[in-house]
Amino acid sequence: MKSPLTHLVFALIMGAALLATYGVWYAAVSAKSASVTALQGQIDTKTETIKRLATTRATFAEMAGDEAVVQGYFVPETGVVSFIDSLESRGDSLGATVNVLSVSTSKTSAQPSLELSLAINGTFDAVMRTVGAIEYAPYALSIMSLSVEQEAGGVWRANIQISVGSVPAASSGPNAGGTKKP
Repeated sequence: MKSPLTHLVFALIMGAALLATYGVWYAAVSAKSASVTALQGQIDTKTETIKRLATTRATFAEMAGDEAVVQGYFVPETGVVSFIDSLESRGDSLGATVNVLSVSTSKTSAQPSLELSLAINGTFDAVMRTVGAIEYAPYALSIMSLSVEQEAGGVWRANIQISVGSVPAASSGPNAGGTKKP
């Protein structure tokens, strides 16, 4: 039989070997854990980026609709005739006659605009209602000057100069100016 000292030495050697093996495995698992933690950080970063991109796309889609609404307040260069027709029809519906005396473009401000000179004839009530209907039309419109006078025969005449925001023909759409739908 072997001596108890031999058993003790053998047990110590086996314990040391097991402890060394445990240390090597622990170091390997720790390295893999650090690698997994780094990968999880990258995944979290990418996920956050994807969420921001989705939010940005949704915002752009919403803005495209808003841009179309805003563009509706401006008269495109190709829509001047229909705008003038709408002014004349407003006058007709209120009992006044709207005559367009002149139309010109102005690019003095940051936004191009159309400047119109109008003569409105009719009863005082019809003339003033037509001026109000034009002033509150759903356009980026401002009255530059207004004069009202009574002519012979009780007919009233309003001379009005208006400026209405315009959109160049190349950029008269909801995705104009180089913006693209997402």
